[in-house]
Amino acid sequence: MKLVYFDNSATTRTDKEVLAAMVPYTVEHYGNPSSLHTPGRESKFGMDAAREQVAKLFKADPNEIIFTSGGTESDNLAIKGFTWANKAKGKHIVTTKIEHHAVMATCEHLAKNGYQVTYLPVDSEGLVSVSDFEKAIRPDTILASVMYANNEIGTIQPIRELGAIAKKKGVAFHVDAVQAAGHLPIDVKAENIDMLSLSAHKFYGPKGVGALYLRKGIRIEPLFHGGGHERGLRSSTENVCGIVGLGKAAEMASKGMADESSRLTKLRDRMITEVLKTIPHSHLNGHRTKRLPSNANFRFDFIEGESLIMQLDMYGFAASTGSACSTKSLQPSHVLLALGLRPEEAHGSLRISMGKDNTDEDVDYLLETLPKVVENLRAMSPYNENNPMKTDEAWCSKEDEHGHEHGGD
Repeated sequence: MKLVYFDNSATTRTDKEVLAAMVPYTVEHYGNPSSLHTPGRESKFGMDAAREQVAKLFKADPNEIIFTSGGTESDNLAIKGFTWANKAKGKHIVTTKIEHHAVMATCEHLAKNGYQVTYLPVDSEGLVSVSDFEKAIRPDTILASVMYANNEIGTIQPIRELGAIAKKKGVAFHVDAVQAAGHLPIDVKAENIDMLSLSAHKFYGPKGVGALYLRKGIRIEPLFHGGGHERGLRSSTENVCGIVGLGKAAEMASKGMADESSRLTKLRDRMITEVLKTIPHSHLNGHRTKRLPSNANFRFDFIEGESLIMQLDMYGFAASTGSACSTKSLQPSHVLLALGLRPEEAHGSLRISMGKDNTDEDVDYLLETLPKVVENLRAMSPYNENNPMKTDEAWCSKEDEHGHEHGGD
């Protein structure tokens, strides 16, 4: 049975060219890049080249790139590092209700330690209001953090407008671009982004490596203390092999982004149109067009996403019912609840995230299989549309049996 991998928002397959670029830095150029001898300098040359490749992806300067272990560390370094270094200027942070857990949990931690956080709502399509953003900024606001594109529903935020407001108000602007980097054109200078987080494994690079773009002049404190690597902001001997892979992935993304975006957008739009047309009581989560080219997030009434994922897996599909970072939790997605969905609606979601290996035939197979799977699950459910017991109370009783919490926020 063929595997149809539709979970590229969770992780992507490391590209063969990326792997080929990495291998020499495990068996040939294995020196410590901090060493002065020839093997050390060879490793340092590889890192310097990768720094330039990553910077080019965002129209940044190479000395503004700090290598990390991935998106979570980059988010923590940006938010904690900036607030610690600038707490004398204020202790208020503005973010949104649909951020990745790496941002949400970091802000919650700071809120327990003397900082105040405003969580902006989003509309039913997952968009932040530009006017709400501006109104939320106070005299003591020092930092705003808004993700470029959402990891679950794919909605792309008005980053350029938000960045202009942050600059006008004198507030540092951090963007979690983990889902957008390598897939959408980003110009950190033009979009007034002060800090930007990315992770290699989201665009065909290796796991365990990422970067933080840090605009020149922005002051942060390190999370780690030790040997003073990465200009003293990220101590620890660098993962040279992974960093070289990140650089190669960034270079490849720069060259092929426009064509791949156009191709995936066509696949995405055809999938969305056909699913909504052929499956009754189906809905699209997120904005119809202001979304990642690869992302289609649906919800289906009267079924649960976990059962849907398991059934699709039997047909060879790898997909998700939300963020892969939290799929072991039975709690409904905080992103979907923020759209105004009830918990039972949020539980019926399906995230399809395509990548460069996906084809028209893959989409055809899904369009052939998904209606049958949804119909079969609804037939087995006591909460289907034809059952007189299908009420909100019945859904809630079912949820309670599984230990789920209820409530809109």
